[in-house]
Parts: sequence; C-alpha cells; structure tokens
Amino acid sequence: MGDAKKREYLLGMVILVAGIIYMVLTSQLKVPERPGVHVDATFVPYVLSSIMCILGVLQLRAAKNFVPKPASGDDVDYGTVGKTIGLILGYVALLDFAGFPLMTVLYLVAQFTVLTPHDKKVNYALYSVIAIIASAFIYLTFRYMFDMMLPVGPFDF
Repeated sequence: MGDAKKREYLLGMVILVAGIIYMVLTSQLKVPERPGVHVDATFVPYVLSSIMCILGVLQLRAAKNFVPKPASGDDVDYGTVGKTIGLILGYVALLDFAGFPLMTVLYLVAQFTVLTPHDKKVNYALYSVIAIIASAFIYLTFRYMFDMMLPVGPFDF
C-alpha cells in the first residue's frame, strides 16, 4: 500500500475516532430538563458527531478505492485561502455590530464570489438569493426552534 493510500486511511480513522469521542463526550453532558423544549444543548453536538462518524466511514470507503494521481505542480490556491481567512475574521469581528442576518448575507455572497472559478461568471443575483434565504432560515431556526438569540445588530426583529 502506498503512502498516499495510507494517509487516506489514516484521515478516515482520525475523523471516525474523533466523531466517536465527540459523541461519547456529548452523552456525558448533564443538561437540565426543560418542559416543552425538545431541542437542548446536546442536539447540535449529537448531529455534528453523527456527521463526523458518517464522513469517517465514507472516507475509509473512498480510501479503499483510492488511486493516487501523479505528482503535479502546486495545486493550492493560497490567494483563495487567504481571502477566506480574511472573510471569516471580518465576519467574526463585525458580527455583534452588524448582526447575524446582515453579516451572514454579506459573508456568504463574498465567499461564493471568492470560491467561483476564475473561468466562470460571478452570478451576484443567485448568490444574493441563496445567501438571503440561508441567513433567514438559520436565524429563524435558532430564534424560534432553538429559542436562542443571535446578534441582530441595528435591526430589531
């Protein structure tokens, strides 16, 4: 087995073990019962740990059929990585001031633009619609399903 295939197996094992550990730790959380609330502080960790376990298994299955590509030039686009890190830092820095709905829309449109391949035309209208729907869905889910307030910024919802 080649080194590349071993790395793929190792990655799958690390993700799977991390997901299992995360799930075990989540099961040990002591959460007080709240009448009428079906979603508590363990809900998201259980979802995330389940996703990690599924991804670990999928990675292990993909590693079984992995065929390494011949080494080519540098495939990493450091400019895109730098822009993404800058966008994340800006999002976090301005979240309290501008609020979740506005900052999420701005972040998503900017991130979609950064991730659009250079040979494709940037579709700002589509990106804006997707960002507005995603931001509204996430905000309303947290506000009314999870009964958690997200920063609203200058808007009073």
